[in-house]
Amino acid sequence: MPVEEKWKANLEKVAFMKRFPGLATAWEEVRGKTIEAVLPLPSKPGAAVVVFSDKSFAVVPPIAPEPWQLTEGLGAARRLLEPAHEEAFTEYDRLVRQDKEALRHARLEKILGAIQNNLEPIPELKDRLRQLVDEWKSDK
Repeated sequence: MPVEEKWKANLEKVAFMKRFPGLATAWEEVRGKTIEAVLPLPSKPGAAVVVFSDKSFAVVPPIAPEPWQLTEGLGAARRLLEPAHEEAFTEYDRLVRQDKEALRHARLEKILGAIQNNLEPIPELKDRLRQLVDEWKSDK
């Protein structure tokens, strides 16, 4: 078989697989379906084919969400999840507040460190800081 025929055969096969009956390619297509089986893909740890009770299916990557995806996911699904996981959301909210406060303190320390590190090389910095403080005092 010439190479061109091999490529053509492969393209045909791939095109058919992408339109295989029952293949779900968007989450909206599986909304409300019941999972019958989750079968691991031997060549990719964590990846699987999810077979639904109506014999439709989806091939899915490993479930390993990034922190930003978890944040968005918890926010998007909070209304549905919170009644069943109220204590977990209370703890999550506490940790979010703690993280924001730690970030605020870290920024403060970074700014103060930058000021201290630049006092000697920029002598007018002290005077400018005094002017800013005086301006802030007069704004009250």
